[in-house]
Amino acid sequence: MKALILAAGQGVRMGPLTENRPKPMLPVAGRPFLEHTIISLKEAGITEIAILTGYHGNTIKDHFRDGSKLGVKITYLIQPQRLGTAHAVSIAKKFIDEPFLCLNGDVIVSRSLLQGLLEKFNETNNNIMTLIEVEDASRFGLVTTKKDMVMGIIEKSGEVKKGLINGGIYLFKPQIFEAIKKTPISPRGEYEITNSIDIIMEQEPVTAFVPDEKWVDIGSPWDLLNAHEIYMDRIEEDIQGDIEDNVHIHGTVVLKRGARIKSGTYIEGNVIIDEGAVVGPNSYIRGRTYIGKGSKVGAASEVKNSIIMEKSHIPHHNYLGDSIIGSGCNFGSGTKVANLRLDDGPVKVTLKGKRVSSGRRKLGVIVGDDVKTGINSTLDVGTMIFSGARIGPGAHASGTIGKNSRIF
Repeated sequence: MKALILAAGQGVRMGPLTENRPKPMLPVAGRPFLEHTIISLKEAGITEIAILTGYHGNTIKDHFRDGSKLGVKITYLIQPQRLGTAHAVSIAKKFIDEPFLCLNGDVIVSRSLLQGLLEKFNETNNNIMTLIEVEDASRFGLVTTKKDMVMGIIEKSGEVKKGLINGGIYLFKPQIFEAIKKTPISPRGEYEITNSIDIIMEQEPVTAFVPDEKWVDIGSPWDLLNAHEIYMDRIEEDIQGDIEDNVHIHGTVVLKRGARIKSGTYIEGNVIIDEGAVVGPNSYIRGRTYIGKGSKVGAASEVKNSIIMEKSHIPHHNYLGDSIIGSGCNFGSGTKVANLRLDDGPVKVTLKGKRVSSGRRKLGVIVGDDVKTGINSTLDVGTMIFSGARIGPGAHASGTIGKNSRIF
């Protein structure tokens, strides 16, 4: 069986993280999260994969190329205009003429989930929609079922309600392409795959597959941290770099080629230090932390439960917790990140002009590429800082800091 991964979107809700890269290429436990999906597909026995690209598509192609390094064969398709999920799937018709797996590019799946989906298809020979039970379906929309069959798909109501939602993972038979031809454009100007599924349901049953395992939809920046935490718990020790004397490690560490941990450093938890990165001297790294290629965490700096992308520096007397830092950033000495509200409530973030709850008790900052802070600057909980911004010495940043802004 072949697989189609839909990875053409920009991921606007990811804020500054997707200004210069497509969402599926954001790092989770040291790999672009799209790579985790491809590995799971291979482990489930699926090695012919089409990736639908659009926004920054060359970034995906340059990284995966033909797929041979991961033991798969990758074909690239292009969606020049983002006209909805049904339109995206229709582009694959020239690649696929048999039943196929279809996955949104912003979900992370396991081998066992995919194998369960394949087994369900072998049992039923029906089109299948993967459904996930969540406590709050308000931003997803509900799917109703009867026994193992999908009965209806309800659009987002805004009402907080427990229920089953569309997991963005399907097994389609080729008839999906005929259903897409009949799919009308929606009020928001897109061709919705859920409407295509409704058309199929008029002709034959659509099976509901509800896996009994954790599912991660990366729709917002903090979802990336949630996925990162899950995958960091699975890493295995791999020491290829250098560890100086007087380094204390309590947890599992991956230290890539050319990376170094300097004397006096204390590590608690599972940590990945990528190629050419330097930690220390006298640094404190804890939680589930990824330090990207060529990055640095220096003297008397503490980093907790964070993702630091390539060539970013947290070099002197800094605190960084529960945060995501883009590439090429530099924190001036004494920069401190707050990651906990004084009332101990869920941290709120401004996304697309609206204040929304992250659902996380601890969340620091979401920072784009090439952001610099001056000495003794402070960054408030839930602050979004877009690329090229400068936070001056002693300045306080909060809320949303726009691209190339200057805060003094």
